[in-house]
Order: sequence, then C-alpha cells, then structure tokens
Amino acid sequence: MSGEDILLMKLIDEQYTKTPFYGSRKIVVYLNHLGHGVNRKRVQRLMRKMEIAGICPGPNTSKRNQGHKVYPYLLKGLKIDKTNQVWSTDITYIRLLNGFVYLVAIIDWYSRYVLAWRLSNSMETSFCVETLEEALKGYGRPDIFNTDQGCQFTSVEFTGALLNREILISMDSKGRALDNIFVERLWRSVKYEDIYLKGYETMSQVQAGLKRYFLFYNNERYHESLSYKTPQQVHYQ
Repeated sequence: MSGEDILLMKLIDEQYTKTPFYGSRKIVVYLNHLGHGVNRKRVQRLMRKMEIAGICPGPNTSKRNQGHKVYPYLLKGLKIDKTNQVWSTDITYIRLLNGFVYLVAIIDWYSRYVLAWRLSNSMETSFCVETLEEALKGYGRPDIFNTDQGCQFTSVEFTGALLNREILISMDSKGRALDNIFVERLWRSVKYEDIYLKGYETMSQVQAGLKRYFLFYNNERYHESLSYKTPQQVHYQ
C-alpha cells in the first residue's frame, strides 16, 4: 500500500470512530476540507478494505454472505439484569504505522466485561471462532449471543459452536449497527484511550499494548453506566 493510502485510512479511521454515521460521501467532503483531493471511488475502496460503512443509511459494517442463515434480533425491549445473559461480538479495524490489522472481541452486556479478544491480519472466520471458544471455555455460556450479519458470524462454524451449546442466536437488523451499542462503545474507548495515543508500529506491539489495555479496561476503568464500578466488580459481584 502507498504511504498516501495509509495516511488516508488513518484519517478515515479517526473521523469514522468519532462519527460512525458518516458514509463515503461525507468522508470525501471531510478529506477534501483537510486538503486531500480524493474522489468517492477511492474513499469507497479504502473503506471496503477497512470493512467499515456508515451506520445509517447503508449496508452493515461487515460483509454478509447471502447463502448463510440470518437470525432475528432478540434484544429489543429485553431487560438485561444479570451476567451471562447476553454476550456480543464485533470486528474493528486497528491501524498500525504502516498498515492495519483486525480486532475481534466478545463482551458481556450486563457487566461490559471483555471476555476474550484476538487480532488478525485477515478477516477469516477462524479467528472469530477461536475467540468464541476461548470465551466459552473461560466463562461458561450465555443465554443469548448477539452479532451483526457479517459472514464470519453467520458462518456454519460460528453459529454451530453456539447451537451445539443450545445458545440462542440474535443478529442485528440490517443497517442497524447501534443494535450492538455496547461493542460500538468499546471500540471508541479502545481507540481513543489506547490506539490513537500509542501509535503502534507492529503487530507484536499492538498485541502487547491491547493486552495491557484490556486488563485496565476490565479491572481498573470505572464506568459511569455501572455506577462507577469496574466491569470486573460487576461481573464477579
């Protein structure tokens, strides 16, 4: 990738994290105002590479496989009042000095506790399934597992791991990234409190940095929505 493309992706990443409702048209305007004379076709290409899209209107962040079964959204109006009632997952783009990687994480909705996470330099299903198996092995099983309609999460490998354990599957409605609001908030925290501040250069550096950050996030970071308790305090209360 050219140095200019990497710079543009960094700028897109920062603005998208701040305004996830921006689609390619508004991103083009934003970049042009910064002095980067780019057209929409180029921005669309970079956003596809980053696996991002404006929340609404438009398609889901992740690519959907039309041949995979899609499950209904089960969380609307549901009162979530206990640990392991609902788990959720998503994938985000993580920038490095000269490239990027992908991060997947699984979070408990009630406690906001990050149960498992993994980095990958590709969007293969395997790293999502491995993260799921790690969470299930370490924390038991949830009643409901919520994802978007990305092909990694609708795959037979991923849904099969849930169905074999009799876990109900819930999927965000098309174009409704905010159905998975707690993971979206997690990504914002990860990027503004760690990734953008540290400027990691390599995969090994971001791996070590995120390990430190998620320990902080779970065990030390106070959440206003949790009455200023940490996720660990709520998860193990």
